[in-house]
Amino acid sequence: MFKKTRWKIVITIMTVLVLLWAGTLGIIYGSSYYEVSNRNRDMLRQHAGRYLLPHDTESGISEPFIEGGMPKPGAESGMPEPFAEPKSVPAPDPGAPHFKDTPAFQLSIFYSVAISKDGQVLTVNNSQNAVYEDEELEAIALEVAESGRTDGIKSNLIYYIADKGSYLLITFMDNTVMRESMTTLFRYTLIFGGFAILALFFLALYLAGKIIQPLEESYKKQKQFISDAGHELKTPLAVVSANAELLSREIGKNQWLSNIHYENERMGILVGQLLELARTEDVTPQMESVELCRLVKGEVLPFESVVFEKGLILGWEAPNPLYVNGNSTQLKQLTSILLDNAIRYCHPHGEITLSLKAVRSHAVLSVSNDGTEIPPAQRKQIFERFYRADTARNSEGSHYGLGLSIAKAIVSAHHGKIEVACRSGKVEFIVRIPLQKPV
Repeated sequence: MFKKTRWKIVITIMTVLVLLWAGTLGIIYGSSYYEVSNRNRDMLRQHAGRYLLPHDTESGISEPFIEGGMPKPGAESGMPEPFAEPKSVPAPDPGAPHFKDTPAFQLSIFYSVAISKDGQVLTVNNSQNAVYEDEELEAIALEVAESGRTDGIKSNLIYYIADKGSYLLITFMDNTVMRESMTTLFRYTLIFGGFAILALFFLALYLAGKIIQPLEESYKKQKQFISDAGHELKTPLAVVSANAELLSREIGKNQWLSNIHYENERMGILVGQLLELARTEDVTPQMESVELCRLVKGEVLPFESVVFEKGLILGWEAPNPLYVNGNSTQLKQLTSILLDNAIRYCHPHGEITLSLKAVRSHAVLSVSNDGTEIPPAQRKQIFERFYRADTARNSEGSHYGLGLSIAKAIVSAHHGKIEVACRSGKVEFIVRIPLQKPV
């Protein structure tokens, strides 16, 4: 039990840490990539705004010029002055950042392709350190021009399309360095972050063990106390019972002696349940192949008379033979506990239903009764020792809130699960025990 609790603590801690780590990295990388991409797009727009294509009256097209009349590097002198920027092109935003003299702008690689409105490539302005050939840039430019978008990313190139009036100017900025830098940073973050997560996992495992250790020791002492108290109480109870019997023979029937007998019997039942709980939790039962359907049928029959006397209805079905690897004595006790619990808390003239069937690789035993719904907060606590959902019945009969604790211990010893469900006025206890694997 405590091993499962320890692993639950570790899994919870690691899940929170991984989510925080992933979320933090996602925010950092997302914000960084967004900022860098926006800066690159702003530089690309400024580069596009400085680009003008002058007109030669004889050839129709001449080499591109940079805004202000300066030819591009390597162009021959004596070229005509460039046309003025068309009115359809928006003026630069005065509040926008200017990157013209920044190292990032000067070290960036830009490409430009001018395309006429009828789809003809007018000119390609390549870079001296170009990675792409003119033909590649022309093909990419034509493709992005047909896409209908004004900006985006294509083949590691950030592009921006500016309408220059008589032609479209498609400018590109090489994004390879930024992408490789981000990829390298992300890769090493994952590697070293993975090692950090692994180290935190072992640290969490160690700390969880330290946290659970006092609880485990307390639980062991509690079990030992229950076992010791049960054994120690057996002798005085036997003495009280014997003395009360002798006294009743001498003085005959007496109200006070009847009370002593009654309470002594109740104490005897309580001590028996305490010892049974301690034995179930501490002793590993001897397992064998058990035909569960026949065993359950044998336990149901004695309860039919009890159900009839209380005016209840008992319906049950266990049609097919099911074999499990278990202890027949404990499985009989489990069935009896669930039936007794259903009878005790069933509404007057209500119905109790027991079913046993195979679901996938488990035998599923279900016992339900018409009863008051158990609040969701109490459904896990009802399997704890001495816990009773109905506090008004704490002194009822010989029930002390140990039956379901014993049932849970039996199910755990058989590597199964037990749970309670409430729906449509029904309270249902469901037990799942692994079926015996075929030889």
